[in-house]
Amino acid sequence: MQVVIHAGVHFTDNDLLLRTLRRNVGMLRDSGTKVPGPGKYRRPISEILTTLNGAPANADSRDVMIDQILDGDNAGTKRLVLSHPNLFCVPKLLLAGGRYYRHAERRIGNMCELFAGDDIELFLALRDPATFLPTIFENTPYDTFDELLRGVDPAYLRWSDLLHRFREELPQVKLTVWCNEDTPLIWSEVLCRVAGISLDSALDGEYDVLASIMEPAGMEKFQEFLREHPAISLAHKRRVMLSFLDQFALQDEIEQELDIPGWDDAYVQRLNDIYDEDMDTIASMSDVKFIEP
Repeated sequence: MQVVIHAGVHFTDNDLLLRTLRRNVGMLRDSGTKVPGPGKYRRPISEILTTLNGAPANADSRDVMIDQILDGDNAGTKRLVLSHPNLFCVPKLLLAGGRYYRHAERRIGNMCELFAGDDIELFLALRDPATFLPTIFENTPYDTFDELLRGVDPAYLRWSDLLHRFREELPQVKLTVWCNEDTPLIWSEVLCRVAGISLDSALDGEYDVLASIMEPAGMEKFQEFLREHPAISLAHKRRVMLSFLDQFALQDEIEQELDIPGWDDAYVQRLNDIYDEDMDTIASMSDVKFIEP
């Protein structure tokens, strides 16, 4: 079986990926993909991973977990999609140890132990630290931003470091990532790759992210364009999306005000530039699938 783990990162899709795929469960089931509700597995998986802590799982742990997740309806299941934004840790522990998600590779290693014999795939959306870290802070009990940072200068953080850790420790795990900022343009591809179906598959909700940042009039025109051009290529469709966003983007939805002590415009721009360079590094990694427009 293929076991797909969508592990965030925090505050990227806010469970929209899971909700969208579950709107298409009938079609996905026909292709052998199951997308169970999170209540079936998030807490049990977190508990068993904490118990394992690097030790081998019991011989029957995998089958027991699968039966619990799928209510015993395992027949025909080729691909199991599990989405768990707190799999690596809760937000307040993001930078414990001075790096992104210090136990991430150990947690995925434990997942490999739990689902021994299955093919594990990991999917992650990455986000610009200039907006990511303030959003994390807003969702922690900390009184000051420095409590979250734990002495770390965000300018020294790299998502590519996290991916290199995965590649070094778990080379057998297939790894697919994308920029959260690109999500409106690539959402349909993300959904299809997670589900393991053809990229030209039509899914209910495949334009929901685009709709969330575009004026309704713009979305109506975009949908009309698609009806008039049903055979449009994926690359052409994305160029059209950008064109409509230039005209109809909701600025309040694509801009985030930052009020972090010591973060002036120059420092924020520095973080933006570092993030762009980091994404270029990731795009060049031959053993990582990088989804981009």
